[in-house]
Amino acid sequence: MKVLKSIRILEDKCVGCRACLDACPYNALYMQGKKVKIDYDKCTLCGACISKCKFEAIEMQKQAGFESAVSLKEAMGVWILAEQKNNKVQSVSYELLNKGRELADELKVDLTAVLLGSSVKQEAQCLIHRGADKVIIVENTILNHYQSGPYSAVITEIIKKYKPEIILAGATTIGRSLVPRLAIKLNTGLTADCTALEIDKKSKLLLQTRPAFGGNIMATIMCQKHRPQMATVRHKVFAEAKEDENRKGEIIEEKVSSELLNTDIILKDIIEEIEETVNITEADIIVAAGRGIGSRENITLIEELAKALNGAVGASRSIVDAGWVPYSHQVGQTGRTVCPKLYIACGISGQIQHLVGMQSSDVIIAINKNPDAPIFKVANYGVVGDLFKIIPALIKSIQSSSE
Repeated sequence: MKVLKSIRILEDKCVGCRACLDACPYNALYMQGKKVKIDYDKCTLCGACISKCKFEAIEMQKQAGFESAVSLKEAMGVWILAEQKNNKVQSVSYELLNKGRELADELKVDLTAVLLGSSVKQEAQCLIHRGADKVIIVENTILNHYQSGPYSAVITEIIKKYKPEIILAGATTIGRSLVPRLAIKLNTGLTADCTALEIDKKSKLLLQTRPAFGGNIMATIMCQKHRPQMATVRHKVFAEAKEDENRKGEIIEEKVSSELLNTDIILKDIIEEIEETVNITEADIIVAAGRGIGSRENITLIEELAKALNGAVGASRSIVDAGWVPYSHQVGQTGRTVCPKLYIACGISGQIQHLVGMQSSDVIIAINKNPDAPIFKVANYGVVGDLFKIIPALIKSIQSSSE
């Protein structure tokens, strides 16, 4: 498919220096005689060649309607979108503040938290204690519970007013619904489910790292020409920011028009899910099983060890797909991201899809009969051997020490 010919070589300025050829990542430029030509079948309009041309011989016409709502020159500051439930800030917001504080300090800008709800002013101080310099709050009964229409409309207007350069949000049910809507409204990019965020020292751009191609590689993405730079981060990828009750900050109360709060959706009721077992995203200890457990019946061995440690049962995707363990126990790229104090991987080989969901655990113990299993590369302690001998011995030792 050919791209629109909105990029061209100005032949009267081109000197044939070939600098642009080396810059093009798609081999879309070639020499014809002493002038550069463009292969429009290969060109993606990435613009990499333009910055390399010292003679201003490459011209690209901007596409109408694709300007970001926030200009590159105006954008400044790091924002996190705080989540609340029943007007109480959720822990994922404190995780975002931890990373946001680090990014803001490197850029030497303010860190701002945005919080919507019906009565959230008392929670604003908690966000300041956890690292925010400023907290923007919007209070209205319609904002008591998340609704995509009002939330996206209100936050879009606030972004247009204050013009942040970076926005971070949790890759939660709310974040995955809200942030793509913001990206469309603002004409900017979004990198979802990030596992790492850093500031590029040279360009000062946000480096956004996430699993790609089914988790087989880790891709680092930059949003060079649009603002704000936006990323969602899974719960438990980063540690929570520490609380400092002596921190001071500014609370900004924003009033919004009733038009922004209009919605065609009627919220009838909120039904709370009742957890019969330990929620693995909140557990301090997780004992996880992989294909090496052998059969559904052997899951009881993992459950016994988890019970002895007062922990939760986790699982790799392979045994969830096999139907041995419910999906709610799955750890990994397509499951839950966890950050317990102790993670015991039993019979788990350690493919990247699983590692992205648990590698930030404080202590990782791996039990596997294969000494070359990838799980040992991230483990603090590794035990090479038969898990059907090792786990019963562990259970017996734990039970006898507690008597």
